[in-house]
Amino acid sequence: MEQKKYTYEDFIEIIRMLRSENGCPWDREQTHMSLRPCMMEEAAEVAAAIRIYDRTGSWENLREELGDVLLQVVMHSRIAEEEGLFTLEDVVSEVAEKMVRRHPHVFGDVSAETSVQVLQNWEEIKKQEKAGKEQTETPLREIPVELPALTRATKVLKKVDRLYEPQKSFADSVVELQKIAGKIEGMTPVSYDEELSNMVGNILVEVSNIARIFKLSQEQILSDKIEEIIEKYEKNA
Repeated sequence: MEQKKYTYEDFIEIIRMLRSENGCPWDREQTHMSLRPCMMEEAAEVAAAIRIYDRTGSWENLREELGDVLLQVVMHSRIAEEEGLFTLEDVVSEVAEKMVRRHPHVFGDVSAETSVQVLQNWEEIKKQEKAGKEQTETPLREIPVELPALTRATKVLKKVDRLYEPQKSFADSVVELQKIAGKIEGMTPVSYDEELSNMVGNILVEVSNIARIFKLSQEQILSDKIEEIIEKYEKNA
């Protein structure tokens, strides 16, 4: 028997029914805040599925995890509609309008021959969009604290470099490494050392700055290295 093929419209109706008075008790209880951890977890699982696809060519898991992220988007939109805030159609329309507005080299008469020019145009358009709007956050505070720390560090340093002052040179990274090497030479590990903690923090910031300059994903690089370590030791176990 052929499996039923659900449509986008079917899916929207399924979520509406789950949230309805005669729907699922768990789904009815959910709020934006209660679903917040779910979105973070599902995004991480999509990233994992992409890694698996890249290594193995297996795409089934990626398809499933993308569906789970879509579920989160539709659930939040449905809750917002019940609150009288906005609808899923509003979400789709707004992001579509944003893509058209931020790609004038495709939908307008602006020229952009390279990805560098595209990103420059993108940043300029974002700046124009914010002009005249009341800002609820400072430029640095608007970078979400919920981001992984290494990713957030790169984004903060990028804005600091653009808005305030150029970041330190690579030579400073070497100096910080020399400081920490001198500190731990012959040192007996303790539960916590404030000076060492500060030094390690400085090193992490320096690494974040290098990653920012060379447009490297720290999270991805570290995740890949952790996988290499796991494979190395499990292979020899």
